[in-house]
Amino acid sequence: MSRIGKLPIVLPSGVEVKINGNDVTVKGPKGELKQSVPAPLTVELDGEEVIVKRPNEERESRSLHGLTRTLIYNDVVGVSEGYKKDLEINGTGYRVLAKGTDLEFSLGFSHTITVKAPEGITFTVDGPTKFSVAGIDKQLVGELAASIRKLRKPEPYKGKGIRYAGEQVRRKAGKAGK
Repeated sequence: MSRIGKLPIVLPSGVEVKINGNDVTVKGPKGELKQSVPAPLTVELDGEEVIVKRPNEERESRSLHGLTRTLIYNDVVGVSEGYKKDLEINGTGYRVLAKGTDLEFSLGFSHTITVKAPEGITFTVDGPTKFSVAGIDKQLVGELAASIRKLRKPEPYKGKGIRYAGEQVRRKAGKAGK
């Protein structure tokens, strides 16, 4: 039995779950998310708990059991609390500006880079070198933060670039002088 999959998902107050066949809709104070459940698995609502069950011990059912439970749990946390990724910029002249709902980066290129906020994502800028990506969908928040980080990854010699808050960049020694 999957150690993660067998755990029930306890619903916090203000969160509703509706199960319609293989579709699970999670509704909360921050919004609404939908999750599709793969065919061999079933989802049941037991009072204030959601339980994911698998019909057999086949390899595919076992592999999807914990994954499905975690995806539904991420939706429950997202609509009740939300997700947030903090990022920071290091480097001389590197900065970020909020332009309405979008972000404009100056990262040492000859041009500025504009990142548009997809639906359900909000950007907050806490100074010229600190900003955050927030939303209710964990996958979308993480994916957008990773794509922003990819604009200028932290380089190992001086540590310049965009990094997650608290991320440690391994530094390399530069050229040895004579």
